Amino acid sequence: MSVTNFTFRGLIVPVFSPFNNDANRSLNLSIIPEYAKFLASKNINGVLVNGTTGEGTSLSTNERKKVTETWAAAVKETKQHLMVQIGGTSLNDVKELAAHAEKLGVNSLLCLPELYFKPTSVEDLIEYLSIVSKSAPNTPLLYYHIPKASMVNIHMGKFLQTVEERIPTFSGIKFTSNDLEEGFEAMRANKRFAVFLGSDVLMAAGSTIGIDSFIMTSLNFIPEPALELLEFGKGNRDLKIARTNQEFINKTVKAITHFGTWVETMKIAMSMTTNLFMGPPRAPLKLISRESVEKMKTNLAEIGLKVNQTEIIKLY
Repeated sequence: MSVTNFTFRGLIVPVFSPFNNDANRSLNLSIIPEYAKFLASKNINGVLVNGTTGEGTSLSTNERKKVTETWAAAVKETKQHLMVQIGGTSLNDVKELAAHAEKLGVNSLLCLPELYFKPTSVEDLIEYLSIVSKSAPNTPLLYYHIPKASMVNIHMGKFLQTVEERIPTFSGIKFTSNDLEEGFEAMRANKRFAVFLGSDVLMAAGSTIGIDSFIMTSLNFIPEPALELLEFGKGNRDLKIARTNQEFINKTVKAITHFGTWVETMKIAMSMTTNLFMGPPRAPLKLISRESVEKMKTNLAEIGLKVNQTEIIKLY
């Protein structure tokens, strides 16, 4: 079996991990098939599981496997690209998750760096990813660059110039950083590699420098402006329309994240603006207050989003 070329470009949604409202925040896997169909109906044809939005590093290895298995079954019907984040745990577990994902036939893998014995150079990072890749020798592998969280700040332009053919499955990066100068250098370093910008609020800016692929949490519940911005990047929409769509995304993100951290608030917003109940976040993340939920509801309604609280009230 030969390595499948990674050709996917466009929008990938990092999905939430749905939890039950019990003491252990157990997984609610039953909602995932409906979740996949909902996203497909909104023309989102790429899915990332067990990432930051999905609280992947708060799941056990066995739980991560179950989430991946359930999504792998769901996308067989929806035909969405399935990317699985496998990093953020011990190297042996990362390798196990990589092998498991490949056995399921997922489309691509995304991997955080080692989070304790951190790589400090391009060579360190290449060595780590090379080890991981050998456990899934037929599946495209991308690196998850998120320096604000990982505290690994290796320059992605230099990394992509150096990695070249040294990892046969290596296919690109998720670039979650506001440093668009570095993003531009990464994009130009090697045209063969995909660069996914992981910033909801910089999609228009990324498009103007030539980035054509994005992984954004807000795609879960307001995909329409991002789809319009994708057309702007292709030259099919003018700058005025792009600004309007980016302003809407930014206004929505601000109205949500004012009340807590990214996942804590975005997870509530997903349940509030769709018919899919994601449940609470898992510790160490916290459930935002009932008062904050009420204020968020008001803010989102003022923006023009249809909101409900029927399921959310059950959390309190």
